[in-house]
Amino acid sequence: MLVTGAAGLIGGEVCARLAARGHAVTALVRKTHEVRGNDGAQVDGVTIVTGDVTQPLMGLDPEPHDVVIHCAASLEFDAPKAVLAAVNVDGTRNALAYARAAGAGFLHVSTAYVCGEREGAIAEGPVPAGTRFTNNYEESKALAEAAVTESGLPFAVARPSIVLGDSDTGAIRDFPSLCNVFRLMARGKVSTFPARAGSTLDLVPIDHVAEGLVRLAERFEAAQGGYFHLVGQTPLPAAELAHGVTRVAHFPDVTVLEPDVFDPVSLRPAEAMLLGRMLDTFGAYFTRAPRFDDARFRAVTGLACPPTDRDWLDRLIAYGVAAGYLPSARPGNASPAARAPRTPIASRP
Repeated sequence: MLVTGAAGLIGGEVCARLAARGHAVTALVRKTHEVRGNDGAQVDGVTIVTGDVTQPLMGLDPEPHDVVIHCAASLEFDAPKAVLAAVNVDGTRNALAYARAAGAGFLHVSTAYVCGEREGAIAEGPVPAGTRFTNNYEESKALAEAAVTESGLPFAVARPSIVLGDSDTGAIRDFPSLCNVFRLMARGKVSTFPARAGSTLDLVPIDHVAEGLVRLAERFEAAQGGYFHLVGQTPLPAAELAHGVTRVAHFPDVTVLEPDVFDPVSLRPAEAMLLGRMLDTFGAYFTRAPRFDDARFRAVTGLACPPTDRDWLDRLIAYGVAAGYLPSARPGNASPAARAPRTPIASRP
């Protein structure tokens, strides 16, 4: 199997799991000439090649493969359309051309949020015509899916939602951009969180996503032609981002407000600027409530997502503190009890 974007968070963990199972893995990297799993350990037993998805055939001489797992993508939500098209759309076409020359099937890693502005139940199927998207990233991933389905190659489309840390430990090798929302609130830079009542976020552990991709690749014949949601067990209320921060004793309290009553003029200029930037990038995710069906994914892979509840969120935050990404309690300013979350961090239910 060939994995594009193998230096990235998902690609690296997929390579680690494939190699541990004894698969012959070719890992495509661009700048970083190493592949690491989510635990940060270098992945042994893979063939590393340097290429670039923006180049024809990704800059490679095609060799036979069974499946190309296409993880490479730009994740900048608000990047210009031309920039995202070059990597996410044209890059997918180049990967498809390589797969065709290599005689391989194509497992495309997209995003559950190609649902765009739609809410309610979201089926595991093609993006409906006329879907309206909330940012350029979502649109680019939908266009990439269309390129895959029109390619004539055997394909499957995998749609992870918002990928965060390990289900048991909260550990994550690289903190995704959404984690900066935690960080701004935990550092007291943002004290107000506008979120619509009833809005939800679909957060999913990295281990569920990586294992799901591996099983889809291993069971490619059964997966062929399918669209699969790799999503959380249950959506998390968007307001829980703020509540999770407030539960930690040495973090400041955060006020959750309805977006239509939120007045940025009432904030300090620096906070208003930071919050404005945060909402420009993520604000649409705090106002809607899609529910992603994953019945087909579970049927093909036999996987069910571990709980994605408040306890898991607390583990994610605790890991962020332990890793130095989120602020720790200052010595002398908090009692030992205050250095832990107010709600105890439990093991996975």
